[in-house]
Amino acid sequence: MKKKSSEKKRHVVAWVNKAEWDQMLEYLYSQDSGLQRYALQRISAWKGRYASSTPVAVDCTADLVRCQVLDRSGELAGADLVLLYGTALVRFVNLITERQQGKVARPLRRLAGNLNIPEWVVDLRHDFTHRKLPTLKWCRKGCKVVLEWLQQEYWSRQLGGGPNEDWESQSDGEDEEIDLKRQEDEVIARQKEMEAYKNARELLISFENEKFKAFDRLPGDKEKSLWPAPFAEMSWILGEIKQFSVESSDLLVDVLLEDGFLIPTVEQLETLGCDTSDNASPRLPQTFLRFWLPLLKMLNSPSFIHLLLEKLFVELKLLSKEQNNHRAFYISAWISEIILSNSNKFEYHFETKAQRKARVKDRIFVNRIQLRWQQLLSACLDAPCIGTPHLLQLILDDMEHPLPQETQQRLLQLCSIYTQTAHSECDPFPEQKQQPIYTLESLHEKLQRSRCHSHSSLAEFARGKSSQEYKWSDVQAEKEKLLRGSPWQLCVDKVLWKNYPLGKVPGQSDDPSCLMVGNYSTMTVFDQPVELESIAPHNIPGASAPLRTTDGLLWNHSDVSKLKSGLQLF
Repeated sequence: MKKKSSEKKRHVVAWVNKAEWDQMLEYLYSQDSGLQRYALQRISAWKGRYASSTPVAVDCTADLVRCQVLDRSGELAGADLVLLYGTALVRFVNLITERQQGKVARPLRRLAGNLNIPEWVVDLRHDFTHRKLPTLKWCRKGCKVVLEWLQQEYWSRQLGGGPNEDWESQSDGEDEEIDLKRQEDEVIARQKEMEAYKNARELLISFENEKFKAFDRLPGDKEKSLWPAPFAEMSWILGEIKQFSVESSDLLVDVLLEDGFLIPTVEQLETLGCDTSDNASPRLPQTFLRFWLPLLKMLNSPSFIHLLLEKLFVELKLLSKEQNNHRAFYISAWISEIILSNSNKFEYHFETKAQRKARVKDRIFVNRIQLRWQQLLSACLDAPCIGTPHLLQLILDDMEHPLPQETQQRLLQLCSIYTQTAHSECDPFPEQKQQPIYTLESLHEKLQRSRCHSHSSLAEFARGKSSQEYKWSDVQAEKEKLLRGSPWQLCVDKVLWKNYPLGKVPGQSDDPSCLMVGNYSTMTVFDQPVELESIAPHNIPGASAPLRTTDGLLWNHSDVSKLKSGLQLF
C-alpha cells in the first residue's frame, strides 16, 4: 500500500544540525584545499554513522572533491590523476542512474537525460570504460560540471528541510511507463517527419520534371530563357507545394536548399545551357533563375522570405568550415537576388507599363517588404566567404535606417581583410586598394615606408618653411611701405577673420562714425580732375552718339542730378 503524497517523510541523518550541513557545503565547494580536507574528514565521520546508508550524492561529492584536492597538491602525476578522476566519474554515472534502471536495461544516455546530466559526461564515462583514456583537461572539466550538478540537484535542495532525492526514489513501474510513452512519441514524430520530408522531395522533383519538359519543347532557335505559361499539371503541383508550405514551411525550405534544387548540379546547368563556372560576383544565371521563378513567386510571402534568408545564411555559415565553392556561390547568389528584388536604390518614375512589366518579370517579388536588417547584417558578418563583401554592400545600401558612412566603410574594409578579397568600389581609400594590409609582414613594410616618407617630408617641409617665412617678411614690408602716411595700418595679429563679418575689424564699435578718418578734404564733382586717354576715332557699329573729347565736361548737369537722386545715405 502506497503512502499518501502529502504525508511527511522522516529521515535519520548523520550531521548534528543544519549549521553543520551548511558548513560542510561551504567547505566542500571552497577553493581552499585545507577546508576541503576538513570537509572530507567530517564526511568520513558521517559514513561511520550511516554505515551502508550514506546518500549516493554525498558519497560522489566526496570522491570528486578528493580528486580536486590531490590534483592541487601536486603529489600525483598526470596519468595517475586521469585514473583517479575516471574512477570518480564512472562511479557517479553508475550510482546516480542505477535506481532509474528498470527490469529492462536502458541506455545510460537516456537515463542521464531524464536527470539533466549532460550527454558528454556519459560519453566521458564510456571512454573511461571502453576506449582510450581522455585527457586530464577533460577530466577536470567533467569533475567541475558534475560537482555543479550535485550542488544544484542535491545539496542546495537540502537547505529547506530534510533530504529530497526524488530523482533517486521514482518507482520503476512509473518510470518505465513514462519512458515507453516517450519512445512511442519519438517514433511517431520521426515517422511523420520522414513522411513529410519524402512528400516535399516528391513535389519538388515533380516541379523540376515539368519544367524540364517545357524547356525541351521550346524551339531550338528560340531563346531558352522564354518559358511558356504553366500547364494544368504544373498549376496543380504549384498548388500542392503552396499547401505544403502552409503546413511546414521550415521543412520545405530545408529540402529546397539541398543539392539538386536551388543548388543546381553540374548536369542540371549543362541541360539548361548555363555556364558551369562560378564567377567572382554571385549572380544567378538568367535561365536558372527563370526555372524557379514560378515556384518562388507563389511562395513570396514576407514570412517565407524571412525564413528563406535565415536558412540561406545558416547554410553559408556551415560552409565557411568546408571547401565547397559551388554551393557557397549559389547560396550567396540567391541571397543577392532576394535583396536586389527588395531594393529601392533606383527609382522608376517615368517608365512605361511595358518597361515596368519587363523589369519586374525576373524578380521574385515586386512590392518591397520590411526585412530584419539587423539580423541580416549580423548573419552576413557571421558567415564569412568570398561573396560576403558583395552581400554586405547590398545590405548596407538597402537598409531602412542606414548606418553612418564611416561605420559602413569600416565594416566593408574589415570584411575585405578577413575574406582576403579586394575592397569595394565605394572604398574611400584608393591608396589601400593598391596594397591592402592582409598580413603582419605587409604591415611592417608599410610602416617602414611611411617612416621614410615622413622623414623626407619633414626635411622638405623645413626647407619650404624657411623660404616661405622669408617671402612672407618681404610681403609684409612691402605692404607697410605702401600704407605709410595713410590712416590705415597693417594688422599682424593672429585674428580668426572668419568670426567677423565683411567690413568689420576687431574692436570696432557699432557707431558708423568710427570709420571716418581724422583729416580729409571735400571736393565737388565738378572740381574733380578727369584724365581722359586720347582715343583715336573708330567706326564702331551700332554707336550713334559721338565720342566725347577733353574739350567738354564728362558729365552734364542732368547726369549729375540723376546721380544725386539715386544716392542713399546711411
